[in-house]
Amino acid sequence: MIYQSFAQLYDQLFDETLYKDWRDYTLKRCPAGSLDVLDLAGGAGRLGVLLAQAGLTVTVADFSTEMLTIASQHAQEAGVALNLVEADMRDLQAFPQYDLVTCYADSLCYLPNLADVKTTLGEVKKHLKAGGRLLFDVITPYQTDQVYPGYMYNYQDDDHERAFMWQSFADDDVEHGVIHDLTFFNRLPDGNYQRVGETHFERSYPQSRLIDAVKQAGFKQVTVTTDFGRQAPDETTTRWFFECQK
Repeated sequence: MIYQSFAQLYDQLFDETLYKDWRDYTLKRCPAGSLDVLDLAGGAGRLGVLLAQAGLTVTVADFSTEMLTIASQHAQEAGVALNLVEADMRDLQAFPQYDLVTCYADSLCYLPNLADVKTTLGEVKKHLKAGGRLLFDVITPYQTDQVYPGYMYNYQDDDHERAFMWQSFADDDVEHGVIHDLTFFNRLPDGNYQRVGETHFERSYPQSRLIDAVKQAGFKQVTVTTDFGRQAPDETTTRWFFECQK
């Protein structure tokens, strides 16, 4: 394909080892006898494919039709079945109940405010079976306030066919907010480059406010770790992992 979308280029350059880490983290924390899993904001379905290969029945929900199209391709290539649904995570009314719900890659941080995060948590709680669990990760205020402002990452492949530029800035209008400018350059047969770019907005919240939000949604037990559950968080932790028991 000559002309590629942002979703396609993003999927191609995403670090695949992270999906394996999310898979391992998820499988270790599945409730006993788990079968049905909902992966919220599951994007291109790469985690969904890995969970399906592990024997789980997986529904991938995402707001982007384009991402779900790519997820369908990945599922076909892997020879697994994924149930793909276009949806806003704040409204899961049409969904059944699941043994496990996952929401990774700091997807909750892309919601505009804490009220929307609480709405999503409440929707998930309603769509978990008795004893079900929610697993999610979020970036921390340390990441948004100390690490991201001024961050820059540039990539170019060896053949000069593709390049990627990522710049992050503090969002002065939002507490613990950050703005990401993402730009891909894809070389065309005539030697010119196709430019594809997007601007993403994220925000984080103090851990105590997130724990309160989880408990207000009705979850009985909350465990917070970092490094895919391997360590306890400290003041310089950049990503929290939440395990929430219904």
